Amino acid sequence: MNHAFKALSDPTRRQILDLLKDRDMTAGEIADQFQMTKPSISHHLNLLKQADLVWDERQGQHISYSLNTTVFHELMKWMLSLQQSKDRSDR
Repeated sequence: MNHAFKALSDPTRRQILDLLKDRDMTAGEIADQFQMTKPSISHHLNLLKQADLVWDERQGQHISYSLNTTVFHELMKWMLSLQQSKDRSDR
């Protein structure tokens, strides 16, 4: 979970996740949306992969990226449990 929070702390990585919520995209399609080098985008994608926030799949010469919603569900479940604990202690 620490990797996920570290990955989410960067605005560029959050933008990449926003792009992927609508559809799967190749690294090139993602890079076209930013004013930075392709190696920089690749670095961000690798951090998102390490955090299990995205999956990659080779399709011929391209790699397609998609969201791993399972990790988001786990993060939300954990955050909600914190809120519920706080609500119980406030009573």
